[in-house]
Parts: sequence; structure tokens; C-alpha cells
Amino acid sequence: MRSLLWFLLGVIGGFVAAHVMNNDPRGHEVLADVDARITEFTDRMGEAYRGQEARMSGLVDSARAAGADVVAAAKQTASGAIDSAADASAAVIDSARTSAQKLTD
Repeated sequence: MRSLLWFLLGVIGGFVAAHVMNNDPRGHEVLADVDARITEFTDRMGEAYRGQEARMSGLVDSARAAGADVVAAAKQTASGAIDSAADASAAVIDSARTSAQKLTD
């Protein structure tokens, strides 16, 4: 509870000090300079974030395209395997029919 009291006193004291500094022309200049530096910092951070976001977006798009290529290749391979199995089974069935027909003749 004591820590909360000290925290609140610090916040209130900070606001009072800022108000007093803002009333003095030199203090007003100092606060304007601090505000300009904070604005510059947040602008730079925003630019860096947007740059990183664009870079990550490019990576995600590349990964998505690579995944689509893998899926297409897997579909093509599976289709080829199914066609080969169908051809092989058709050949076995034809061979079995031929053998059965020879046995019945």
C-alpha cells in the first residue's frame, strides 16, 4: 500500500512539475524539444515496424507459393501413381481373363 502511495505522489508531482515548466518560456522550449524527440522516435519505430512487416509479408508469400508448388507436385505424383496402379490392375485383370478363358476352352 505504501508503494502505491509513493507511485501516486510521483505521478502527481510529475504533472505539477510539467505544468510549472510549461508556464516558463524556457521550460516550454524544453518540453517542446522533448515532445519533438519523442515524436521522432515513434516515427522511426513506426517506419522500422512497417519495413519489417513488409519483409515478413514477402517471406509469407514466398512460403505460400512454395507450399502451393509442393501440393501441386504431390497431386501430380499421386495422380501418376493412381494411373499406373489402374493400368497395372487392368493388365492383371486382362491376363486373368485370358487365363480363365484358356482354361474353360
